[in-house]
Amino acid sequence: MIRQATVLGLMLVAGLNVTPILAAKPDGDCAAKRQVIQEKIEAARQNGHSHELQGLQRAQGKVEAHCDDAALRQERLADVKDARQEVEEREMDLRDAMGKGDQEK
Repeated sequence: MIRQATVLGLMLVAGLNVTPILAAKPDGDCAAKRQVIQEKIEAARQNGHSHELQGLQRAQGKVEAHCDDAALRQERLADVKDARQEVEEREMDLRDAMGKGDQEK
C-alpha cells in the first residue's frame, strides 16, 4: 500500500514538472480559444444545432471582449502553484504515515 502511494506521489510530482512549460506557453492563447470556438460554431451550423450555436456565439463574444493572454498565463501559473502545494501536502501526509507505519494511508 505504501509503495502504491509512493508511486502515485512520484507520478504526481513528475506530472507537475511539465506544467510550467504549459503555463509558460507563448502569447496566442486567446487566439487559440477563438479558433476552437469558431470551429465548434461551424460544426454546430453544419449539424443544425441552433441552441449550441447560440451558446458558442455568446462564448465567442465573451472571448472577444474579455480574453487577455497575460491574464490567462497568470491564471495558469496560479493553478500550477496550487497543484504544487497540494502535492507537497500529500507528500507530507505520506511521510508522516510512513513514519508511523500507517498502512492505510
